Amino acid sequence: MENDKKRKSNKRPRRQREPKLFEERVVNINRVTKVVKGGRRFRFSALVVIGDRKGKVGFGTGKAQEVPDAIKKAIEEAKRNLVKVPMYGTTLPHEITGKFGAGVVFLKPAVGGTGVIAGGPVRAVLELAGVEDILSKNLGSATPINIVRAVFNAIENLRTADQVARTRGLTVEEILH
Repeated sequence: MENDKKRKSNKRPRRQREPKLFEERVVNINRVTKVVKGGRRFRFSALVVIGDRKGKVGFGTGKAQEVPDAIKKAIEEAKRNLVKVPMYGTTLPHEITGKFGAGVVFLKPAVGGTGVIAGGPVRAVLELAGVEDILSKNLGSATPINIVRAVFNAIENLRTADQVARTRGLTVEEILH
């Protein structure tokens, strides 16, 4: 009887899953084909956006023979490509147009209660970044990867009033008035 109790206590405790720091959203999955001598080789590419809804967001792409593996690769890349989104309350500090290739995305701050007015890939990025009120318009290509990269281009070029004041050598009050 005592030996049975000892054996049970020797079991290792189950590994605790680490708490998820980021929310993940699969934006696009694409089947890509490589034509070789014997026929076609199929693979899947995945575009994933991750964010903490507190101002940090990232995106990544992954390619593998199976969809789950492609998504895992994309998430790992997204964790390496995180950017901080400058916020003004629940929206962005100013209007901006982001460009990448043929993808052009216009982002415009909105008053509280407006919500995220954006399509597919733009919505995924902005919601996971924590932006709650914004207007957006896709002006160029509809290719998801180019749209996501254009949104990230816009985010990287956003500047807060503090940053503008520092570069001009003024105070924030002098800029706003």
